[in-house]
Amino acid sequence: MNFYIVIPAHNEDDSIGRTLESLTQQTLLPKQLVIVNDHSTDNTQHIVESYIEKHSWISIVNAQSSDKHLPGSKIINAFYKGLDTLDDNYDIMCKFDADLIFPENYLETISNHFKANPTLGMAAGFCYIKKDEHWALEDLTNKDHIRGALKAYRKQCFLDIGKLKPAMGWDTIDELLAKFNHWEILTDESLHVKHLKPTGASYNKASKYMQGEAMYKMRYGFSITAISALKLAIKKKNLSLFNDYMSGYFKAKNENTEPLVTPEQGDFIRKLRWNGMLKKFGF
Repeated sequence: MNFYIVIPAHNEDDSIGRTLESLTQQTLLPKQLVIVNDHSTDNTQHIVESYIEKHSWISIVNAQSSDKHLPGSKIINAFYKGLDTLDDNYDIMCKFDADLIFPENYLETISNHFKANPTLGMAAGFCYIKKDEHWALEDLTNKDHIRGALKAYRKQCFLDIGKLKPAMGWDTIDELLAKFNHWEILTDESLHVKHLKPTGASYNKASKYMQGEAMYKMRYGFSITAISALKLAIKKKNLSLFNDYMSGYFKAKNENTEPLVTPEQGDFIRKLRWNGMLKKFGF
């Protein structure tokens, strides 16, 4: 299977080399890999160019985005800068972060999953972060959720969901829309990917409000948003985040913010969420 990979990168000279090294050592090599050097002021471009010299399937494109931290929109806009440089001769499209170290069998294993199940639309392993000299699961989400750091999409699924939404929550919307379009999602616990920079470390107050806004844009409704916000705040061990998330939700509602999904998709999403919650409680 032909894997195309797009990696947005902003000032990643302390990690991008390790990410690229792990991808050049894969038992199944990517067909194309493009790094989007998004307004970096460090040594990112030089490091990437050193890999381009050795591997013809690696390329780079430079982008100039805002210095402002904009979770979701900034990284997906950068992703599209890279996507625009690629042809459509891919089987699997990947959006990876620039601070990951992949096991050498990662792409081959993901490929085997897609080959074995024609209804599989998305697949990935799990992110691990370093704690006290040991690598531990970065458990910010349920195990059936694919982290935004390491997305892999079957081509038709990628097209069916309308590709990626340049907004906070894009890495949840893609899975919900994949299910809406009758695609399956798989996470492989045997694939341990080292995540060099823990998620959310640079999130500011405005970013936290955006989480609630994202829930509104996904048409969660008040009840599901409140439950999801509380669960996420508990997961992050910071209950004050609940107020931030709910404030973001009500702000988006009061401003009549445009949702990212249709009413029909919203109905499906709410039913899916309620069914998931009831199942956890044994109903």
